[in-house]
Amino acid sequence: MKVVQIDDIPLKRGLEHRGGTYHSRELLEGEPGTLGNFKFSISDISTDFASPRHRHNFEQYRFMLEGECDFGRDGVLKAGMLGYFPEGVHYGPQVNKTPISTAVVQFGGASGSGYLLPREVKAGMVELEKFGEFKDGIFHRRDDVPGKRNMDAYQAIWEHHYQRPMEYPKGRYDAPVFMDGANFQWAAVKGAKGVSEKLFGVFTERRTGARILKLETGASYPIAGRSIFLVLSGTGEVDGKPLRRRTTVFLDQGERASVRAVETTEVLHYELPDLAEMAAGYTGAVMQAAE
Repeated sequence: MKVVQIDDIPLKRGLEHRGGTYHSRELLEGEPGTLGNFKFSISDISTDFASPRHRHNFEQYRFMLEGECDFGRDGVLKAGMLGYFPEGVHYGPQVNKTPISTAVVQFGGASGSGYLLPREVKAGMVELEKFGEFKDGIFHRRDDVPGKRNMDAYQAIWEHHYQRPMEYPKGRYDAPVFMDGANFQWAAVKGAKGVSEKLFGVFTERRTGARILKLETGASYPIAGRSIFLVLSGTGEVDGKPLRRRTTVFLDQGERASVRAVETTEVLHYELPDLAEMAAGYTGAVMQAAE
């Protein structure tokens, strides 16, 4: 188990390949080169941030803590809403109507395409700037350099990192899924007195999911599985370690812990996909490239 207090993590500039003002606190990360690699962060993004309509070969959830973000034809995310962005599915363009704060987890999905950490993306960006420029989320290659002239910034970095073309997974869903927590009712969690949940959903054959847990004062709840927990409000403890607003807890596969609420506490729960069976016998391009 890993417990991270947000005040212990510095605010850093990021996503320079997209353009605009983007800062985040990178609270958790996985293991580079593995199918289950991931990053969890709380990001603060200004209205000048630029992101064109695009897609990824990884998955992500975005829970809106503050502000309002417009994704064009896909809809608007407001505070208290969750967006699930499946791999291979186009979304955007993104326009922030106000400065926003969002709890984002990005992770390798069911296709086995893996995920590049921010420092890997940054390194690729620095190298590619020798051959062109990044502007408004697009990499523009110089005319005297072989290769496609204009390409999505992340795709260009990914292809440079692995030295091969990116093959996008076929989308399991037609579009991103936007969910409004205000429209969900609290449902009692069976066998856990004083604990209720708003279950947003469970997605793909690898069973990634998201929900909000609410523990009434004095209630306890056992947690397990490869998951990320973010305290949205309230105070408590997890196996004797303090929980307060914006505390993050990570459990890996096979780990268990117990959460107890000192006062009524709400916790965002991201369940990462179970890729253990896939990883055990996987011989695909991502793992080969990492060796």
